[in-house]
Amino acid sequence: MSINVVATIIANPGSEDAVRRAMQGIVAPTRAEEGNVSYDLFEAADAPGTFITVEQWDAAADLETHLQTDHIQSALATLGTELAA
Repeated sequence: MSINVVATIIANPGSEDAVRRAMQGIVAPTRAEEGNVSYDLFEAADAPGTFITVEQWDAAADLETHLQTDHIQSALATLGTELAA
């Protein structure tokens, strides 16, 4: 059974560009991960700085592995102070 994830990430005012760069930087490595079926990143047209990821994983274990990867941990460290939600 596959796992679907929809996540909303909201940048602090003034941090939109930093969050955009960090989010764009995880797309390709995430798509290359074992167990990733799809990973898409969107930015709301009516709310710049609001990002949505739509992900599909083969299994919950693949998603858990994804969350521990270097590129995700690095992005989380970068984004830690840049996010409103």
